[in-house]
Order: sequence, then C-alpha cells, then structure tokens
Amino acid sequence: MSRYAREVAVVAFAQSDHLRRTDELSEVEMVMPVLHQVLARTGLKAGEIGFTCSGSSDYLAGRAFSFTMTLDGVGAWPPISESHVEMDGAWALYEAWVKIQTGEADTALVYAYGKSSPGSVRDVLTRQLDPYYVAPLWPDSVALAALQAQALIDAGETDEAALAAIGARSRAAAEANPHAQLRGAVGQGAYQVRPLRTGDCPPIGDGAAAVVLAAGDVARQLCRRPAWITGIDHRIEAHSLGVRDLTDSPSTRLAAEHAGVFERPVDTAELHAPFSSQEVVLRKALGLGDGVAINPSGGPLAANPVMAAGLIRIGEAAARIHRGASDRAVAHATSGPCLQQNLVAVLEGDRA
Repeated sequence: MSRYAREVAVVAFAQSDHLRRTDELSEVEMVMPVLHQVLARTGLKAGEIGFTCSGSSDYLAGRAFSFTMTLDGVGAWPPISESHVEMDGAWALYEAWVKIQTGEADTALVYAYGKSSPGSVRDVLTRQLDPYYVAPLWPDSVALAALQAQALIDAGETDEAALAAIGARSRAAAEANPHAQLRGAVGQGAYQVRPLRTGDCPPIGDGAAAVVLAAGDVARQLCRRPAWITGIDHRIEAHSLGVRDLTDSPSTRLAAEHAGVFERPVDTAELHAPFSSQEVVLRKALGLGDGVAINPSGGPLAANPVMAAGLIRIGEAAARIHRGASDRAVAHATSGPCLQQNLVAVLEGDRA
C-alpha cells in the first residue's frame, strides 16, 4: 500500500555514453537519442506523455535559457505540458512525481544533461556559493571537497587508503557498465588538493539521461516489473559551510527518514557521491551496512555528467529492479558544495 495518493514507478531508463568531450555534438544532438531510447522502451510516443520536465544548468552552457533548445529533441508537435529546473535531473523527477500525485498526469518524461567539457567546471560550480562572503574567494569544488575529506580524516572516520579503496571499487564495478567514462584499474594519481588525489575525484565529462514515470495500472502495462517509488524526500543544509559539521549529513538522514529508508533493509544503494570521501558521509547518514551493494554501476566516480548524475542514480537503481537484480534500493542525489542539498528515494519491485 503506497503512503502517497498514487502509486508511481520508474518504468524506463536510458542514458548516453559518458565521454570526456563531445565537441561534435550540441546539447540537442546529445539528448535526442536518449529520449528516443527511453520512449521506445515503453512503446509510448511523445504525444502520449502527460508531463515533461528537464534538469540542466545555463551556467554550463554559458547562455540564458539554454534548456529551451533541447526541447527540439522532445518535438514541437503536439504541444506538451513542460517544466524545467535549474538543478540536477533528480529534482526534475521530483517535480514530475508531484505532478502525477496531483492527478494532472499519468505519465511523465524526465531528462537531464550536462556538457562540462567546454569550460572549467571547477570554477563554474563556485557560483553555487554564498555570493557575499565565499564566492568572491573562488574556492573551487575540489578544494571544498578536500576540506570535507580532511575533516573526516581528522575525526578518525577514514584515511587516504580507505578513500583509495572506494575509488578502486567503484571503477572496478563500472567494468560492467558500457556507459561509464572510467572503467577498471585507474591509479590514484597525484594530489589534486590534499588529501584528495585524482582517483578520489569524479571525471569531467558530458552526458545525458532520461526516465519515464507512470502511475498505477499504467505502469504495470508499460513495464514487466516497475520500480515503484515508495518514498521520496529532499532536504537542504545551511548555506554557510562554517556552521555545518562536514563529517555528517543531517539533511540526508532526515530525507531518508521521511522516505522510509529505515523501515526495512535495502539491498542496493546508488549514491551521488562525486568524491570518495562523500561516500563515507552518506553511508553513515543512510545507515548502510556491508551487505548493501554500493554503486554497482560505478557511480559518479566512474561517470559524473553535471546535472544528470543524480537522475542517473535513480535510473540505475530502477534498472536493477526492472531486471530482478534488486528488490529494494535507495537512490541519492546531491547538489551544491559538500553535500549541501540531498534527495533520497526508495524504489521497490513487486514481490513474486
């Protein structure tokens, strides 16, 4: 029995190959094949989708309202009900989920994309910071993650060897993921910002992803084993890094509590931890034991298209349920420096 007004499930997931550069492709050309793939997996046509929502960042594209161009990939006819979030696509999925809960739609197409290759994503992400005190100092995303990693080491919660093992495990798991950007043995490399080495940091690259949501019996008609969203919630930390304990994530824990993560064990966790040290924080906040498969897709340490990586975590968790590899999974998405904003979703498959 769903805790919500309507049962909603992920019924299809598709993603691009994640590459270091896609100079030959525009955002539209990158997104369009993914949209065609995800619709083909349901048999739906664009005109049969009740709501469309996308997630991206104009800062990556370097121009205002850049997302309007990717609507060409959806199609100009028939007219659609459409929305956009200047966030990771996981938050676009949340908006679409709310839309279906209201009864205004039975199906939704959610997609997200990011091209980080044209510029310096480490500098672009500084625009998320407090504009008066922190952003003028231009501390980049790796430097801030390094502060968090050092705080964890100082607190005795991890060390550099343990962080290296997280990166190695993630990229070994990505061997089975044909879409991953980094697969197999990847050395730790030099320090980027101490104590984080290259192997502790996400690759910079381009990519896109899409999912289809459907309600109730519609979901059962479109998918043999729907991935039901039995809980979903998102929370945010204080904007100022100086008033936060960077070794913990209360917002993730609170979102997980409201999403029902702690009601029963999960067998899979797809965590949006762009840095190895952030997996340490998330595992503690979500109470994940050794028996849980963490990022079996390779996670963001294997492919991290900005603005799509969080949606991919939900899609990867759903895909495991679709094929019977998981029964109850938690998917996590984050945005902002040092796990500032966190979304948690629980996905479950029908019991045999």
